[in-house]
Amino acid sequence: MDLKSSPIHFVSSTESPEFNHLNSSLTRSSLVGLDAEWKPVRTQQSTFPTVSLLQIACRLIADETESVVFLLDLSTLPLSSIYELLKQMLESPNILKLGFRFKQDLKYLSSTFVSQGCEPGFEKVEPYLDIASIYNVLQNKQKGRELPKQSKSLAAICKDVLGISLSKELQCSDWSCRPLSEEQIQYAAEDANCLLKIFDVLRCKFCKEGNSFYDAEIHPYNVKLGLKLIMEESDTCNVIMKTKFCNALEIVQATVTDFPKKVTTVQDSDSSRASESLKAIDGTVLHIIRRYGDKIVLKLSDRKPKGSKKKEKRQTSSYNKEKRSENIDEYEGPPPWDMSLGGDGCPKFLCDVMIEGLAKHLRCVGIDAAVPYTKKPNTRDLIEQADKEKRVLLTRDAKLLRHKYLIQNQIYLVKSLLKNDQLVEVIHTFQLNISEDNLMSRCAKCNGRFIQRPLSTEEAIEVAKGFQVIPNCLFNKNVEFWQCKDCNQLYWEGTQYHNAVQKFIDVCKLN
Repeated sequence: MDLKSSPIHFVSSTESPEFNHLNSSLTRSSLVGLDAEWKPVRTQQSTFPTVSLLQIACRLIADETESVVFLLDLSTLPLSSIYELLKQMLESPNILKLGFRFKQDLKYLSSTFVSQGCEPGFEKVEPYLDIASIYNVLQNKQKGRELPKQSKSLAAICKDVLGISLSKELQCSDWSCRPLSEEQIQYAAEDANCLLKIFDVLRCKFCKEGNSFYDAEIHPYNVKLGLKLIMEESDTCNVIMKTKFCNALEIVQATVTDFPKKVTTVQDSDSSRASESLKAIDGTVLHIIRRYGDKIVLKLSDRKPKGSKKKEKRQTSSYNKEKRSENIDEYEGPPPWDMSLGGDGCPKFLCDVMIEGLAKHLRCVGIDAAVPYTKKPNTRDLIEQADKEKRVLLTRDAKLLRHKYLIQNQIYLVKSLLKNDQLVEVIHTFQLNISEDNLMSRCAKCNGRFIQRPLSTEEAIEVAKGFQVIPNCLFNKNVEFWQCKDCNQLYWEGTQYHNAVQKFIDVCKLN
């Protein structure tokens, strides 16, 4: 399954063809995935962040498999011109809205529009379905017992359901800067499009459980519905109450045989909307909405950021500390491996949990890069490990710089977001000597060194017994194997190896 296959339209003007396409698609969509992006803030503010980008992934009624993604540039679009369009979409009963913990996004989105005079902002989203909620329900059903709610990330759910790794590297990038990079555009589109793909898989699983979606209890327009159930349906009730008594009587009498056909013949706007609702949401989706659907309603208390005087005092008291941190984020002085300090001259780093991907990249270019002993280390653990092993601690957490006095010249704040850029930044900052001979000379899994002598196929098969599976296609080829001294992982020079070597040659700009 590929999240990149859907067309992406960047909407930055109401006069553009992309905007017309958006308007047309929303009127023909039965399912949309929603997400929003804004410039990240580190400290608590008195106002909500301004949303810079709104992602809408549309599933058209005519095609239940294909989707199209629109990226609305809220920094350039006149918000008053799209306010009503978005409000109708968020409240339309004919469109199921999908999101992942979207209430926070809605708060920020509503605040952004209110700041531009679009009162009263966005107050509700209905019908709404949170991907996390229905994922938890289906997981509990599969295990056959009730389990406590899981709080998985969208990336984890995407991995479990679609088998696709959803990179979140750009989540905290500055979305207010223009133009957006191609990577940012692709990331934003995938974040919204994956909601539709996940829902498709969950809907298929739901159907396979043997549920009947068209019984009298579920389907709102079943021909066996009685008058009481008909009147409970708001759309149907409006149709009857707004029609002349004689016509209403005919409709009620006709419910036993052909109710939907009779309702749609009434010359009334409510009747046409009821008919469109039938076309927009099929029985399967309607059943899921009725059983697990929800709505988001913003209260008056949701209009302003929540904060306490205690937090405000803490924020002002730590202002000077944070200001000092920003002034010392550049690396100063010789690193601990410097020979003038008694070091061995071999660069060694410790990458915290926020940049473990950088550790693997450093290993691939032959640099000693460790990770924390535990998955959730505290500050003391990181400092002790870096000091004990004479490593420079690489981090994206500015708060760690406050402890720089504990291990002099052993903490560096990485500024880049992408792993390739982080690798180049570290190489440049510490003047690391990278050569082609050192590429792929360390185990990317554990940071260990390889056994100097290559292994033959027979030796590799013997070593791999009960530990690692060697593809059969390698048996008849003259392939050399290399084994990690620490974790015994086997490597060989295949297509993946050569692609990785070429990648790091390009990234490090080696001749």
